[in-house]
Amino acid sequence: MTSRTAQIRATARTDRRAAEDMLARLIHDLFGIAVRDLAINLDRYSLNSLNGFFESDEGPCFFKFHQEEGEEAMRGEYYRADLLAEAGLPVDRPIRVSSLPGEQILIYRRRSDPRFSDLLRGLDLAPVAAAMARALEAEGVLNDRLLAVAQESLHPITPAQSQAEPIHRLFHERLVEPGSRAYPGGRLSGFYVGKPFELPGLTLPWEVLAHAPLVIDGMAYDRTLAQLFGAAHARLAPERLADAGGITAHGDAHNANVWYERGAEADRLVFFDPAFAGSHVPSLLAEVKSTFHNILAHPLWLYDPEEVAPRWQVTARLQEGALHLDSDWQPGALREGLLEVKARRFWRPWLAHLAAEGLLPPDWEEVVRLALFLCPTLVMSLRSGPGAGPHTPASSALGLMAAVRAGARPVTGEDRLVRFFDAVRPRGLPVQD
Repeated sequence: MTSRTAQIRATARTDRRAAEDMLARLIHDLFGIAVRDLAINLDRYSLNSLNGFFESDEGPCFFKFHQEEGEEAMRGEYYRADLLAEAGLPVDRPIRVSSLPGEQILIYRRRSDPRFSDLLRGLDLAPVAAAMARALEAEGVLNDRLLAVAQESLHPITPAQSQAEPIHRLFHERLVEPGSRAYPGGRLSGFYVGKPFELPGLTLPWEVLAHAPLVIDGMAYDRTLAQLFGAAHARLAPERLADAGGITAHGDAHNANVWYERGAEADRLVFFDPAFAGSHVPSLLAEVKSTFHNILAHPLWLYDPEEVAPRWQVTARLQEGALHLDSDWQPGALREGLLEVKARRFWRPWLAHLAAEGLLPPDWEEVVRLALFLCPTLVMSLRSGPGAGPHTPASSALGLMAAVRAGARPVTGEDRLVRFFDAVRPRGLPVQD
C-alpha cells in the first residue's frame, strides 16, 4: 500500500493544486488543524521532500516532510528534535509532529530567516568578503558544537542498535531492494541498472559505464563505479558500522535543513527537519551528508543543472575502454573555506578523539569515502536523458566526477580529497591502501 506522503509527493510533480488539497486534508486528519491557503514550495532543494506554508488559527506555519521509497514498511523513531535539543544542538522545534511511517510530517511556526543553502548560493555567485567571513564563522561555531556533542555522547553500540537508526535510509537502504534486501536494488537499480547515460557528446549503457576505468581531469582513479557501489554495499551495511561507536546527531544536516539567523555581532545556524536524527548514529556517518552536500557539491550542478553548460566546459570521451571526464569547474573560495572549517573544527579533532577512545577502525577513511560517494549518486539520479530526471549531460558528468573523487583515490598523485584526508588523519596512522 502506497503511503499518503508518497501519493502527495508523486501528485505534486504533475498537479500541484491537487497535491495541496491532499496535503491540507492530511494535516487536518493528523493534527486537527484548520488549514487555509496551503502552498507547496517546489524549490530546487526538494529532492526527496516537500515543504511550504499555510495559515491556521495558530498563525502562519511552515511544513516539511521527507519521503523515501518503501517508507511505509519501515520502522524506527523519526523526527527527534527534542533529542537534539536536549543534547545541546541548535534545533528549531516543531509545534506538531507526526512520526508514523508513511505519514511523517513536521509543522513549524513560520520564520523569515533564509536557509543557509540560499545564502551560500548567493555568495557563490556574487562573493562579498564580509558576508562570507560571517557565514564561515557561523559554520565554525556550529562545528564546535557538533564536536562537543559528539564527544559527550560517544558510546559503544551493538550491531542491532546501529541497524535500528533511520540514517541508513540515506545510504545502505538506497542500495538494496526494500524487504528482500536484494543487491543491486532500490535507487541503485531504479536509477542506473540497464539504463543509458548521456554525457557530453557520448552516450553509454550502464553496463559499460559501471565497469570502465575512470580518468578525471587527466588523473586515473583506482576503482570503477561498479567497484565503489559493491564496496559500499559490503562495508556500509548497518550492522558493520557499529565498530566506531554511536553518537547523538542530526544525520541529514545539508544546508537546506539549516536556518541562518542573523545577529548584531555574529550569525547563528539552527537545524530543522531532523528526519534521521538518533542517539546511536554511527559516528563516522553522522557528518557525511553535510560534508558532501554543503561543501563538495556545488549548488548549481546539484540543484540547478541547467546552469552548468553555459558556465563551464565539460567533456567526455571513451578511449581504449577508459572513460575520460574533463572540466574547467573549480569549487571556488567559499566552498574551499567551508572545507577548511569542516576539516579543522570537526573532522580532525573528531577522528583524533575516536582514535584516543579506541573506536576508530583501521579502514575509517574507506567508510567515510564510500558514504561520501553515495551522497551524489543516490540522492537523485545522475543520469541525463529521457525519463532520467533534471540532469543535463554536463551536470551528469560533473556529478560523476565529484562522486568518483570522493570514493576513489588517484592511482598516482593527489587531488583535493587526498589532501583533505591527509589533513584530518590522526597523527601516526598510516594511509590506508
